[in-house]
Amino acid sequence: MEVVDGYPGTRRPSATARYAAPPPLRRGPVLVTAAFAALGGALIPAASLPALWRIWQFYAMLFGLFAAVEIVAFFVVLGWPTRKTARAGALVATASLALWVASRPLGLLTRFDPWQPADTVVGFTDYVAAALQVIAVFGFLVVARRRAHPRPSTLRRVSAWIVLFPVLLLVLAAGAAGTVAAGDGITGTAASTLLDTGTVEYCRPDGIPLAMDIARPRPDGRAAPVALFLHGGGLVFGNRKPSGPGALLAGSRLVPLRDALTARGFAVASIDYRLAPAARWPAPLTDVRCAVRFLKANAAELNLDPARITAVGTGTGGTLASLLGVARDPDSAVRAVVALDAPADFDLTGLDPLTRASILTALGRSPATLREASPLAYPGAGAPPFLIGPGGRKSAEFADHLRAAGVPVTTGGAEPAAVADFLAAAAGGPGA
Repeated sequence: MEVVDGYPGTRRPSATARYAAPPPLRRGPVLVTAAFAALGGALIPAASLPALWRIWQFYAMLFGLFAAVEIVAFFVVLGWPTRKTARAGALVATASLALWVASRPLGLLTRFDPWQPADTVVGFTDYVAAALQVIAVFGFLVVARRRAHPRPSTLRRVSAWIVLFPVLLLVLAAGAAGTVAAGDGITGTAASTLLDTGTVEYCRPDGIPLAMDIARPRPDGRAAPVALFLHGGGLVFGNRKPSGPGALLAGSRLVPLRDALTARGFAVASIDYRLAPAARWPAPLTDVRCAVRFLKANAAELNLDPARITAVGTGTGGTLASLLGVARDPDSAVRAVVALDAPADFDLTGLDPLTRASILTALGRSPATLREASPLAYPGAGAPPFLIGPGGRKSAEFADHLRAAGVPVTTGGAEPAAVADFLAAAAGGPGA
């Protein structure tokens, strides 16, 4: 039996072998996909840090720290790919995922939901970040459990890339889209509290500031009537802005409507409201009502006429506008409603799978909630004048329902000039 350094048995490894660096791993498709998933999962919350900083700096620093560590881990894992760095990458991604679980599903961060600023263009942006972290954890753990093997054949390497390349593309697309959406969310309010033209904070539900853009015609000394614009997007997409990702996703008609209305003497107020699934019903309607109350309470300082506030909405924004008219609250009543391409009923019966899935995402499946969100379910008596454009689900039935209750209803006329004419007549605008 061979004796080495006083120890019987096999030869002990030399000091050089014992302390040598672990063998490097190949930068294969699993490692690359996991690394970019972790990077995307870190960049999404990082993109919303400016908005988060304006709300509460502690949460911004906490999320910024997690994002910075994960971005550093991305470069370390790809620069020095070993089993040890892969385990470190999995640990960092797990910590980021745990932060999401603590704040979103468990609600342990109680001051406000720190993911909400990332969800103001797409209501499930934070879920995209969480899904990317899950992919990162799984991929890093797969790599960390591998042993060093002889270099595989070219055919095997190419086959692995072919199989996982679509997954990598999906990860890259999700990370990029989520980062853009999170970065185009809540913006800061203007320096002064109230401006004739600019951006103001109109409401702060659950600690989240909601912004309103106000565009006014050239001042003439008279209090202007107001058109409150509500963007569409299925209660899941969109924001108040006239351009950018939110406007693109919601198919916004804000610019032509704003131009036509300001030409007739109207001030146009466009708002952000909380989106699903980050915020559940009735959060959007609550926010819209808060916007009307804000305009009435601050009408004198904004040189607006509180008795001539109207609501204009496209898509599900038109649904919210319709609810202002029929689900009446005295403090948030409006003078007239324009609903363009607006669903009037959310009954799930007979829907195609895509429409059904979008409604379930926005409202869930509770019959009571679906009915509460459907303008057609409310009595029409006492509602203000309506302009109902074509295209919305059961919009024709809703128009008939209102007419039967004695409500003045105009159908068709979805062009901006027709909308401006209707509101000028209904609200007594300067151009009436």
